[in-house]
Amino acid sequence: MTHQRRPFLFLAVALCATLLLFRQALIYMVGRWGGADYTHCALMPVVIAYLVWERRKAFAAQPAAVSAWGLGPLAVGLGLYWLGELAGEYFTLYTGFFFTLVGLVWIHLGGARLRALAFPVALIPTMFPLPSFLNNKLTFQLQLVSSALGVRMLQGIGVPALREGNVIDLGFTQLQVVEACSGLRYVLPLLILGILLASFLRGPFWKRTVLALTTLPLAVVLNALRIAATGVLYPWLGARAAEGFFHDFSGWLVFMSALGILLAEMALLNRIGKRPAAEKAGSKGASSTSPTAGDAAWAWAPPVTALVLLASSLVISHSVDFRRPIPLGRSLVSFPQRLGPWQGTRSFLDAKTLEALDLSDYAAFTYRRRAGEPAVDFYVAYYASQAKGESIHSPETCLPGSGWAVDDTARVTLRFRNSPLRILPAQRMVLRKFGETLVGYFWFDLAGRVAVNAYQIKLYNFLNALTQRRTDGALVRVLTPVGPSETQAAAERRLQDFLTRALPVLDRYLGKKTTHPGEVPRP
Repeated sequence: MTHQRRPFLFLAVALCATLLLFRQALIYMVGRWGGADYTHCALMPVVIAYLVWERRKAFAAQPAAVSAWGLGPLAVGLGLYWLGELAGEYFTLYTGFFFTLVGLVWIHLGGARLRALAFPVALIPTMFPLPSFLNNKLTFQLQLVSSALGVRMLQGIGVPALREGNVIDLGFTQLQVVEACSGLRYVLPLLILGILLASFLRGPFWKRTVLALTTLPLAVVLNALRIAATGVLYPWLGARAAEGFFHDFSGWLVFMSALGILLAEMALLNRIGKRPAAEKAGSKGASSTSPTAGDAAWAWAPPVTALVLLASSLVISHSVDFRRPIPLGRSLVSFPQRLGPWQGTRSFLDAKTLEALDLSDYAAFTYRRRAGEPAVDFYVAYYASQAKGESIHSPETCLPGSGWAVDDTARVTLRFRNSPLRILPAQRMVLRKFGETLVGYFWFDLAGRVAVNAYQIKLYNFLNALTQRRTDGALVRVLTPVGPSETQAAAERRLQDFLTRALPVLDRYLGKKTTHPGEVPRP
């Protein structure tokens, strides 16, 4: 084997092992490219390949060298692999894949050649869809921002409009700014486009930064203008103004308008200040650090170490089951409809919702303590095992919508004398819609660990999978309306009184689980 071919051969073998290790995550990633918010990701491999081809001469001009420095990012990548694999988070796996690639190129080809490909390599994360909980939060926040700006634009031209959450009231009709109109599908591709245009901009770094960051407010403002235009045209076009051809055409117009504005800004920035002198051809290449005959052992050490680390991860990931399903000892179907003075009415989720949630068991009740008093909505969703991309859905992302806006969220500590969880951390939510107010609590029971947000869910799933080889968990949520003649504090006391009755019973369900996956819980 010649010295010139050895790094590429080792790199090819290591890349094959990497693809096998991250295979499931990569397949899932490509599948998400079909979603409306991430269709631009499918173009990024072509863009990156072109940028690599464009830099081929600069790459070849740099000396090939074996570098142990690449073991650092490789170790980070494999650490993120196990964190994402056990916590059930695909974005962490994508990030681990990126660091693993960087580490392998650095190990087998050296730092000089990696620097020659720095920009296209840095663009690899643009192919990664955001985590579901972050995507949902960004989508909802953009819905609110776009709705608010759209209403201000309508009011500015004399059109009466009011906003409550993501619903715009025009008097004669209401427009709901749904996820498809949030603007996220413009923000991400325009941000990438801004970065690409900035790479061709000749000038100081601040100019490139300004051009790239301009895309964020530009996308939001143009999307709000699109929403305002829908409100203006609605009296003449009716529902056609918000759907069909006009909806699709206005989306295309937003993107093309943003592109034109970015190109104009790029031309303007080129005129500001004196353009720097052309950079000298070539670069100061580092002296070759290729191993000589006396360094033969060193030349083999980092690549072999990389292969051993990848092979070990492959073997462990395919031989150990870290997510044994843990069914409930008693199905939530049998949860009692009467809890002291509280009488409940069971409700059922429709087939479409059940398919989307992909849960193992659930209980949904509306409890009332006395006639005329606002009811308490009680919901428990149980997952015998949380696989990657199929974790518990948080109420913070599921409840907002249909006009409901999250007015306040805060972590609280609930205290119950008769509950096994005497001190219970929970997340409090206050939601409002056109004068109505809901207040509620929710938390996640993860094999005895209590979590109150998505980050804790991922952390506890990782710890439970690593130490107990299980990722079962449950979401517990209670909601009640704030009556017209009562305070929020009174509504919260109602929730706490209900939980005083419900928690000891619920613990008999969530606290008793069979460790035999083949055992089917009986109702």
